[in-house]
Amino acid sequence: MPMQSTLDNPRQHPRPPPPPVARDWALFLDVDGCLVEFTDDPAATTVPEALVSRLLELSDMLDGALALVSGRRIAALDRMFAPARFPAAGLHGLELRIGGDTVGPRGHAGAEALRAVAAEAGRALSGFPGVLVEDKGLALALHWRARPDAEPHVRAFAGRALARLPGYCLQPGNCVVELRPEGADKGSAIAAFMEHAPFRGRRPVFAGDDLTDEHGFGQVAAMGGIGVLVGGRGDSAASHGLADPAAVRAWLGVEGEGR
Repeated sequence: MPMQSTLDNPRQHPRPPPPPVARDWALFLDVDGCLVEFTDDPAATTVPEALVSRLLELSDMLDGALALVSGRRIAALDRMFAPARFPAAGLHGLELRIGGDTVGPRGHAGAEALRAVAAEAGRALSGFPGVLVEDKGLALALHWRARPDAEPHVRAFAGRALARLPGYCLQPGNCVVELRPEGADKGSAIAAFMEHAPFRGRRPVFAGDDLTDEHGFGQVAAMGGIGVLVGGRGDSAASHGLADPAAVRAWLGVEGEGR
């Protein structure tokens, strides 16, 4: 008998809820599927003003030790959370902004080949309207949220494309597979933040929902911190859980979100 998803009852979760945000935390937050709900088109995702305001308040409370950790580019995060400009890890840790400037790979040997793969993906998957080919510059994400029946075709295409992209890896996610350069993940990004003020010396806490977040959960656990899994996925290194983004926003104290 299949396990019933906690999303059927969005206020229950098999893991205990996290404690309230404490002043000695370094708080790391995934975005899609964690702070905000998924959308079929990532470009259409919006962030409530109340959420931005509350994150700014929490950042002040934590002396700036609050960071967004996402598969999106940092420039996209800045647009979504404007006028706020938080410390951030983008492209699963390939981009980092700990101080003022964004640092990350300025180029990659496979970038030109990736452009060809992106063009080919549009043609190869054209028979599945709703499949989204998202060009992130150094990475390529293939989304099938709007076309679940296309999943095996998307995965097969990504597997074939990987053979043409030396130095790249496949990053599976929630209704998406991503071709991205090797060499960084959300766990290594969190470790990098923890080496710098204002994060250094604090207890790391990371909330995320996806397989891409497991590196982060492992990292904070190794540092005596807390991992918060969002959603009904069973197998995870996270110690605590919340059912959905609305529950995350309530935990963070966003105005208008019930508990």
